[in-house]
Amino acid sequence: MASNQIKKFAASHKFARIAPRKARLVADMIRGKGIEDALATLEFSPRRGAWFIKTVLRSAIANAEEANLDVGRLFVSETRVDEGPTIKRFQPKDRGRSHPIMKRTSHIHVAVDVR
Repeated sequence: MASNQIKKFAASHKFARIAPRKARLVADMIRGKGIEDALATLEFSPRRGAWFIKTVLRSAIANAEEANLDVGRLFVSETRVDEGPTIKRFQPKDRGRSHPIMKRTSHIHVAVDVR
């Protein structure tokens, strides 16, 4: 690949069972970092969304390796968490009432690029 050609390598996880608001907090932490720093940040993050984003990031890195790129020069160029469909459930309450429970899902997108 010529040095003037820039190609992003992306991966996504659709219908992830985590609320987008919670996953975006983790996605914002790694945007623009090198992949070593991003993986270390996700490895030691106590947030649940770090596990989802780490698997997507590893998949994007594997996609770049398939194109025979130098993995040491990669950085996280894009992280995006979109809202997926909401699973609707109901919790029975007293006196015959019910309260809705919205189980939100996310579409997680991560792209890596050569620095």
